[in-house]
Amino acid sequence: MLLAGLSTGHTIGLTTMAAIFIVFALASSFLAPRIWPDFPGRAGLSVFIIASLVLFAGMLTAVEVFGSESEAATRAETTRAGTVFQVQETEFRIVLPAAAKKTLPPGTYAFQVHNLGKLEHDLAVRARSTGKTAKTQLISPGGVATLTVTLTKGTYDLFCTVPGHRAAGMEATLAVS
Repeated sequence: MLLAGLSTGHTIGLTTMAAIFIVFALASSFLAPRIWPDFPGRAGLSVFIIASLVLFAGMLTAVEVFGSESEAATRAETTRAGTVFQVQETEFRIVLPAAAKKTLPPGTYAFQVHNLGKLEHDLAVRARSTGKTAKTQLISPGGVATLTVTLTKGTYDLFCTVPGHRAAGMEATLAVS
């Protein structure tokens, strides 16, 4: 489930590091003792320990680097038009910056939506009180679209309108007061 929420590049990085770690573990557990009955033996013990520590450190580093949100996903900037939130969409998740996860004051907000997935997505913002909805056009994989909306006090649902995407988890909530 963790991998579903990450960008494609981060998913590939984590998966590659995990595969290397798993291959090493299986090879040192099953293959090497079959070829060398006294594996790792006196001479190879230090090499085995060093290789294990290096791979363990590599896996921790990979989780730290690839398992975190990118800077763009956590950034919000203020412009003349209001606050601009960098939003990332993947299969099947909407990642809002930390600033958008707090209660926002009423005002004009621009959502710059980056489609980091492999499928087309869009972003809709719907006011729960009125049902009024604004949305972007469909965004191709790798594409960007901007949606500017004026939000008054209330709760807003953000979601992808592509059939099945919202049900798969592409939704978020904003509180404005």
